[in-house]
Amino acid sequence: MADRSPAAVRTSYASVDGLRIAYQLIGDDRGDGRLWVITTGGRFTKETPGVRALAEALAVDGDRVLVWDRPNCGESDVRFAGETEPEMQADALAALLAHLDLGPAVLAGATVGTRVSLLTAARHPEVAAGLALWWLSGGPMGLMILGNVYYTASITAAWTRDMAAVADLPDWAGSIAGNPANRQRILDQDRDEFLATLQRWMQAYCPRPAEQVPGLSDDAARAITVPTLVFRGGASDPFHPRLTSEAVAALLPNASLVEPPWGDREYLERQAEAQTAGGLFVRWPLLAPTLRKWAAEALGG
Repeated sequence: MADRSPAAVRTSYASVDGLRIAYQLIGDDRGDGRLWVITTGGRFTKETPGVRALAEALAVDGDRVLVWDRPNCGESDVRFAGETEPEMQADALAALLAHLDLGPAVLAGATVGTRVSLLTAARHPEVAAGLALWWLSGGPMGLMILGNVYYTASITAAWTRDMAAVADLPDWAGSIAGNPANRQRILDQDRDEFLATLQRWMQAYCPRPAEQVPGLSDDAARAITVPTLVFRGGASDPFHPRLTSEAVAALLPNASLVEPPWGDREYLERQAEAQTAGGLFVRWPLLAPTLRKWAAEALGG
């Protein structure tokens, strides 16, 4: 079996559509099993505790797992273009898979990773073999909080000061630390275009009828036919409401809704101890047995 210890996994970089994207491919290069892609939430990176551990738990029996930094996260380039940020990231993921001659893949992710995965499957069905989704953001409060978390500080800094003030925000510290050239990319943004883009991206989080997933109409969701596993959200979680997970599972024509391998307050408990436990995702490896069982049954091979 190939050595998949952290020291054995190197970060690679691909240039696609003018973007440098950082990624790791975990598993035996000679494996002939399925490919998984894990997409994180927030602006968390592929290095966030729990991400690689889940990847290693999935990368058995010839399967391989791609973990990556989305544009605007980690070591990848920043980009401020596109109708919505998850849509821009979905296009980047499809381009990355095509560039690497990989896929179709099971697109797995949480929070914004669910939106990126769903949009990738909707916009680029050729790269999607299946979907696995947990912690689906939704509901009026959850969505409006997200729009504020992602964009308010940058909009305010650009509006009241300048792009240097944006680059100095904690919001972009991780992207600049992982990819120092990102600071200049932020400074080079036309201020008016930047403001227009981020306000458009923020507006996408406004709750809309017939749109359970921001930027993806319910009709577009119904057209996604790949096998999908949806983990039910916690009733106590106001950011990833149970009703949203149930509604999205009902929209997708080939979806199975299952209970997660943890208690109802998982997200809230991980959030409360994130500073001491190393992050929100430390228990993601618990998902692996259910994911693998579902994939064997729904996707075969």
